[in-house]
Amino acid sequence: MPTAKEYEAKIANYKWDDLVQLWSEIESGDTPGWGAGKALEYLVLRAFELDGAEVTWPYSVRVDGDELEQIDGVVYLEGLACIIECKDECEAVDILPIAKLRNQLLRRPATITGIVFSRKGFTPNAVKLARLVSPQTILLWEGEEIKYSLQNKCIIRSLIKKYRHCIEHGLPDYNITIEVKI
Repeated sequence: MPTAKEYEAKIANYKWDDLVQLWSEIESGDTPGWGAGKALEYLVLRAFELDGAEVTWPYSVRVDGDELEQIDGVVYLEGLACIIECKDECEAVDILPIAKLRNQLLRRPATITGIVFSRKGFTPNAVKLARLVSPQTILLWEGEEIKYSLQNKCIIRSLIKKYRHCIEHGLPDYNITIEVKI
């Protein structure tokens, strides 16, 4: 299995069209050369990087030598700092990743935002929990939003649109593909 540095080196060569192709492979469940879930993690971070965000690649948080957390990545852009969690599963994501991310956010400054990217979307209970985790903010991204943002090379604009909608309406699960004006 490749190391984190090898994954970073591999994804560094990807441009937008390569990411669209990788997304297609992720959707079909055929990502040779990538460990389970790794293709989605690195695809999301590379898209943000290509779009101009500062990215921190996946890492572990250790306390007294013990792994406390595994972070899929962090993105910094236009006054936002976001912890990324990616779920490449065959079914809609339930509440566990939302609860896990909420706990990670509780250990950090209040201004940080959490984002969960899920290839297959979220269960109604997961959406409900994300709506109730205030004062933490956890934005939910489904597969069609990932695809849209890759095809249109606009993941930062999509994030800002989703974030603003959450500020104005208190809903972290707004689907950015519904109204395509960005």
